[in-house]
Amino acid sequence: MAEQFHYPPEVYNLLVDTIPLLCRSKNDVVLFFQGAGVAPEDLSEVSRIVQTDRRSINKFEIARQVLTKVNARGDSGLRARREIIKRVTEFDNFETCWDNDRLKAKGLVSEIAKIVNVKDSFTRMKQERDLERENAAAQKRAERAAVIAKRNKIDDVSRRLTALFTMDDRPQERGKLLEGVLNDLFKAYDIHVREDFRRKDPDTGVVVEQIDGVIELGGKIHLVEMKWLNSPVGVGEFFPHLSRLFLRGDASGIFISSSNFTQAVITECASALSQKTIFLCSLQEFVLLLQRQSDLPEFLKKKSQAAIVDKNPYLEILS
Repeated sequence: MAEQFHYPPEVYNLLVDTIPLLCRSKNDVVLFFQGAGVAPEDLSEVSRIVQTDRRSINKFEIARQVLTKVNARGDSGLRARREIIKRVTEFDNFETCWDNDRLKAKGLVSEIAKIVNVKDSFTRMKQERDLERENAAAQKRAERAAVIAKRNKIDDVSRRLTALFTMDDRPQERGKLLEGVLNDLFKAYDIHVREDFRRKDPDTGVVVEQIDGVIELGGKIHLVEMKWLNSPVGVGEFFPHLSRLFLRGDASGIFISSSNFTQAVITECASALSQKTIFLCSLQEFVLLLQRQSDLPEFLKKKSQAAIVDKNPYLEILS
């Protein structure tokens, strides 16, 4: 029986009927409770009566008075209540009982053990159900916290991206900040990111190649290029990124521009689709995505599918 419960009526009454049968004398009943760890103050009254006026009380009344006090205690009585049950259900030396009490004592001990086992089973099932509910509630709390944390990250990225539009007098600083903002946007949507990748000459240590970002999308590596220009991206800005893709066997590409793309770039990008997956995005699409709280992975997936299936490198999903 679970420690946190007091004796229910059926167990209490069975204990009152059983313990006196397991003990030959009134002193033995008192000693049984002492051995179970019952508090001295719960035994003092019956001990005094047994010593001074033993005829005025019987073994059953001793058991009833002591069990009533033990059962009325809170946490301080848990150990004694548990030990009493343990001693009764594990009792096996029935030869010490009076002959007339032996069979009845065996039956009562068996009945108590059966009830306790049933109650233990229900208690365990209840505890398991409670644990399942608590685990489910904890998981929901964690999921809500994750959603809030993600929303906060996205809102922060949105504020930082909006602030970039006020930096026309600092184009170089804005370009660098743009990389960080978009990389943080990918992170907020749990898209694996490797920021500002630089490949150096192993002999000289000189940077021979720089990539704004590297992400994993749909199990494939995508090299990301970001440009904030005053005019549409032309082939001069586009070809270096395309060349980096062709230098890597299984890499795909994403090109993000704040000022759209020339038709020549779109045409060249479409031609490259026969050998490489690459698609184009406008920065405005990311602004609208944040404003509408749309799903970034789904947005990029549609872009990639349009490039692969429809040979369309610049599907404008958000406009």
